[in-house]
Amino acid sequence: MYLPEQFAETDEKVMRALIAAHPLGLLISASETGVQANPVPFLVSADNGVTRLRAHLARANPQWRHIGDGASVLVVFQGNDTYITPSWYQSKTEHGKVVPTWNYAMVQARGTATVRPDPDWLIGQVKDLTERHEADRPDPWKVGDAPERFIETQLRGIVGLEIEVSAMAGKWKVSQNRPEGDRKGVHAGLSGDGETDMADLVRRYGGL
Repeated sequence: MYLPEQFAETDEKVMRALIAAHPLGLLISASETGVQANPVPFLVSADNGVTRLRAHLARANPQWRHIGDGASVLVVFQGNDTYITPSWYQSKTEHGKVVPTWNYAMVQARGTATVRPDPDWLIGQVKDLTERHEADRPDPWKVGDAPERFIETQLRGIVGLEIEVSAMAGKWKVSQNRPEGDRKGVHAGLSGDGETDMADLVRRYGGL
């Protein structure tokens, strides 16, 4: 990933927080047979300073075999993003030498992937993923709400995946390269458009 120093986020806790908030990652694997990419929801955790990603794929999805044969793995997580109009820049009125751009936050994680076909691992993964996304609902659905035999059948149709992350790169391109007047204009414009999450990133990373 092209990563100018001013946009680099190096705090792994911040990067894991983005993954937790935007868990649908693009799983990319590459080998001599080609490149494959699929969107997959992940769980992220840290163990003794090592970031781990867990997910599962449909058994019919050939990517898990691709990975099982030793393919390299990259997972891309896209956070908040939005178009930035130059009309918000103070520089527009000063000299007019401005152009549109796009603000975004992103994490790319690389590592070694292990295929997990065993049912005990899979049921733990499915329960953890379900609880993660059902927790805030008024009447959370649980895996145990479905018939046991039905769940057993569903588990036979999936394969687990665990990635030990060896490198993470975070890119927070949120107007911090613009002059202060432009940053303030972007913050005000985003706030007025209801883009509060991106406006908050511009404020925090732009020192406003």
